[in-house]
Amino acid sequence: MRIRVTDVLDLLAAGLSFEQILDEIPDLEREDITAAITYAKRGIDHPVIAA
Repeated sequence: MRIRVTDVLDLLAAGLSFEQILDEIPDLEREDITAAITYAKRGIDHPVIAA
């Protein structure tokens, strides 16, 4: 089963705790949630060069 990073982030944004997310999606592990956060952070964390 594939779970999208955006799905995990949406659940976190909705205020669910890690434990609630793990209850909601039993195939997920705590490390998967932290990996989703890290993946998203890397996607938006880039240097900004002022012109």
